[in-house]
Amino acid sequence: METVTDTGFLNHAVWQDRIFTGSWSVPQGGRYSVEEPATGKILTRVGVANAQDVSAAAQTASAAQPAWAAMPPRERAAIFRRAATILQTHFDELAQYVARETGGILPKGQHEVREAIFFLELAAAAAVQATGLILPSVAGRQSHARRVPHGVVGVISPFNFPLVLSIRVVAPALATGNAVIIKPDVQTPVSGGFLIAQALAKAGLPAGVLHVLPGAAEAGEALCQDEAVGMISFTGSTAVGRRVGELASRHLKKVALELGGKNALIVLDDADVDLAVNNAAWGVYLHQGQICMSAGRLLVAESLVDEFTRKLADKARHLPVGNPHTEPVALGPLINTRQRDRVHQLVLDSVEAGAKLEAGGTYQALFYRPTVLSGVKPGMRAFDEEVFGPVANIVSFASDDEAVTLANLGGGSLAAGVISPSVERATAVGNRIKTGMLHINDQTVNDDGINPFGGPGVAGNGSSTGAVSDWDTYTHWQWVTSKDCAPQYPF
Repeated sequence: METVTDTGFLNHAVWQDRIFTGSWSVPQGGRYSVEEPATGKILTRVGVANAQDVSAAAQTASAAQPAWAAMPPRERAAIFRRAATILQTHFDELAQYVARETGGILPKGQHEVREAIFFLELAAAAAVQATGLILPSVAGRQSHARRVPHGVVGVISPFNFPLVLSIRVVAPALATGNAVIIKPDVQTPVSGGFLIAQALAKAGLPAGVLHVLPGAAEAGEALCQDEAVGMISFTGSTAVGRRVGELASRHLKKVALELGGKNALIVLDDADVDLAVNNAAWGVYLHQGQICMSAGRLLVAESLVDEFTRKLADKARHLPVGNPHTEPVALGPLINTRQRDRVHQLVLDSVEAGAKLEAGGTYQALFYRPTVLSGVKPGMRAFDEEVFGPVANIVSFASDDEAVTLANLGGGSLAAGVISPSVERATAVGNRIKTGMLHINDQTVNDDGINPFGGPGVAGNGSSTGAVSDWDTYTHWQWVTSKDCAPQYPF
């Protein structure tokens, strides 16, 4: 084991070679050594779940769920508040660990913990909200609609923002009366699950209501097909999302898919170039571009594209890259060798297809330099595919209509931004973009935690998370009528 020190909360000894099923248990699926992306050193070792482990967890969760849903709302709310306090108490320790496990800079780790606390606070509030409506009815009959939990919710979360992307589902799913099984990415199992389980268990969550099963495709597919699981929430790539949607729908489960697509940041011809470059750099390079909302296409008006390209390339060349745990850097490592090689090959293929490399395009270990490609066009991999790396893809356009057409190629996006001093004009352009989230005079990476979060088409199946949509997502409506006595019918 590496230099991460057990301090009482992040107690690596309790989960070594184990999964969480209400207690720390040894799985049938084996074990996995979690490496720090920046150094390759082992941070911790965890258990890996297989299909049999998923089946056992689903049965346990299904058995535990009714009592959890029946717990008085104030008692459930108090558990979330206590868990939030626990995370706040250990804030610095957790932020540093999340940053190291994900290869992020410390502010990124701090952001994840801060948001996790907020999601727990939102869950505490949700637990005491009204759960139904009185409906108009005839005399002598009461009629109402009430929200009923799905039962067991399966959560498949990714490596990039594992704490946020797990707990934003876990907290409201629990608050609305469901039991939950998390399958975090095996590369980030502590941030994506064990940390959450540890906090909620210490806060008094009943055993069996929450399970954390790090695993590979076998575990994910088992979760999608298990009869005891009523809903699947998946965050990840479009390709895997299609498979998750296919399997879960075949078994008549509700599915919430938050995927990716090519997010466009449009810079209109009246924009301030320096401001646009600043927004573009943040939207492309934050967390090495490993964000589902990253600006995948920088659509820049022809009259500005040369100046924009020159200034963005200069900025990219001066952004420091290195180990965020030991150096004051802007970018850390990519998550693994496979992803680094994919990013690099995409850059090479796009240059071969006619794009121009303006900056970057090189790497050392997992540290990929901030890269700028100009002259990117439809048909190039840099235009068509979600990069998930620190690559700015600059595409020029001649008119607002062309910008909209280019932004909509590919079948939908999670987020879009439009930069212009004319809010009316920018809004008119933005309203024509097929996207789940639209930001006028801002870049694409935004989330307040209380907003609907999702996208259409290849970006998923709509706004699947966020406080305003949580009750719709994690429950279903049940109609209930009540009469003093059964009526006499004519048959």
